[in-house]
Amino acid sequence: MISQILIPVGVTLVCYGLFHVLQILYRDLTSPLRDMAGPKNPSLFFGNFKQMANNPQLVCEWRNEFGRNFLFKGVLSINELHTSDIKALNHIVSKSSVYQRAPANRDIFMRVVGRGVLAVEQDEHKRHNPAFNTAQIRLVTDVFVRKATQLRDIWAAQVAQGKIGSRIDVLSWFRRMTLDVIGEAGFNYQFDALQEKAQTNELEQVLTELVHSPHATHYAAFRLLQALMPILKLLPVPGSQILLAARTKMESIARGIVSESKATATAAAADEKPLSGSRDLLAMLLKSNMAKDIPESQRLTDTEVLAQIPTFFFAGHETTSSAASWALHALSLNIAAQKKLRDELLTMQTDNPTMDELNSLPYLEMVVRETMRVHAPALFTQRMAMEDDVLPLAQPYIDKEGISHDSLPMRKGQMIHIPILAVNTDPEIWGADAAEFKPERWNNVPDAASAIPGVWAHLFTFFAGHQHCIGFRFALVELKALLFTLVRAFEFEPAVPEGGIVRVNVGLIQRPSVLAEAGKGSGLPLIVKPIKASKLATGRIITLSSSKLIDSHGLLVFSLLNPCSYPRRLFNRIPQPT
Repeated sequence: MISQILIPVGVTLVCYGLFHVLQILYRDLTSPLRDMAGPKNPSLFFGNFKQMANNPQLVCEWRNEFGRNFLFKGVLSINELHTSDIKALNHIVSKSSVYQRAPANRDIFMRVVGRGVLAVEQDEHKRHNPAFNTAQIRLVTDVFVRKATQLRDIWAAQVAQGKIGSRIDVLSWFRRMTLDVIGEAGFNYQFDALQEKAQTNELEQVLTELVHSPHATHYAAFRLLQALMPILKLLPVPGSQILLAARTKMESIARGIVSESKATATAAAADEKPLSGSRDLLAMLLKSNMAKDIPESQRLTDTEVLAQIPTFFFAGHETTSSAASWALHALSLNIAAQKKLRDELLTMQTDNPTMDELNSLPYLEMVVRETMRVHAPALFTQRMAMEDDVLPLAQPYIDKEGISHDSLPMRKGQMIHIPILAVNTDPEIWGADAAEFKPERWNNVPDAASAIPGVWAHLFTFFAGHQHCIGFRFALVELKALLFTLVRAFEFEPAVPEGGIVRVNVGLIQRPSVLAEAGKGSGLPLIVKPIKASKLATGRIITLSSSKLIDSHGLLVFSLLNPCSYPRRLFNRIPQPT
């Protein structure tokens, strides 16, 4: 009886798989790009996918070998065009109706976070844009600072127990802190992730298993396979239960948040009153969605509003925590830059800066720009040609026959790999030291950088055009608030030997990991020490004495044994010269 059921099912799966394989083979054999150079295909099933997942720098190595344009194989050996040609990238960005996210990629986003802004295109994408404007970010900046201060005080307590310094996994703490931030600033919801003592909250646990565990890359590969061959969704592939648990938890939280926020917004609209005290992004989205002058066709449904919250969880949580970790990693290796940044931050006579005050610090801006250039959270993005097109090139492509081409024909369905990291660290644009972290390079930005399509700072980090990252302002101010608060209080040193931190990536996002512990998932340990000596604007010296920071007049400024004593302004507590 069982065999009578399994045999037909097995035959059906094999035939279905064979049909897809034949489709792929036909498309590749007839592709106008079939003779392009590229790396060898090590696996008919995984293509170059596993190689790229294990070594995020591999694409840059291939670019050095094959040039700006080459072909590699994705999962199921699907041809994918890599291009870092700036003229081609500008063309792709400008023709967003032709070059869109592939259906398989949208399917993955939809299965992970629902029908949010990451899973839709064109006019539908415009309807999903929430309130990430400058005015809105200004309103929630104090949330960034307050949560950064809470994290600083937690670390200070740990450092106080370690005498000289403590080894702290900064990535795990940043993930908890950014979850708190997106909860409060995004939906006026308290996750209290920083207040957990022994365990992170349940949502953090399932997200950690989904994207930070040693098996996360394999889970991502199987999700991609299911997107390419939908029949595989009927099978319990590895990671299915983890994804289901994450979706269930996110949707449970989201329903409660949306229900409460919508009730508040509806009551305020009925009374013709403003949303008193509501400054979170969801409240602004609901207010905009309920406006009387919005056409019905432009309103988001309850399901679409619900999908924004899981989207915020990923877009506003994972990327910022990764960027903050890379920033401290870079500063731990460049002590001169770290000291220069600290000196600038200590000139600010407040512990609670506004967005405008954070943006007024020039060296902080340089450090953030350089972090986002060298350590962009997203390594790459992808697009698919939705119709036949021609891709113009700034530099001619020489094929295997030695023939020069100043453009590449794009057939409908062609996948394109857009390497964000490779563009941001291109030596022909940024110089021979392009891969190095040097904040001072922003004093003299190369002219060639102006050709990079981007929404911010001549960088490709947040992409460009209609499909750029809509939350980039949110991420930048949050990162500045974190660095402002932590670098003023601590010194950061590497906790592992030089070269011991490597990049790992799950899907699009790159994260730091200890080379010797690569099988354990992502993480970034650093040695965190209290500030030993800093010269403030008054010329007074603050030194470490018996776990306390004392100025040259013998006045207690900050006791590490009592972190809560710190938040007062240092300048106001040090006697001014007469």
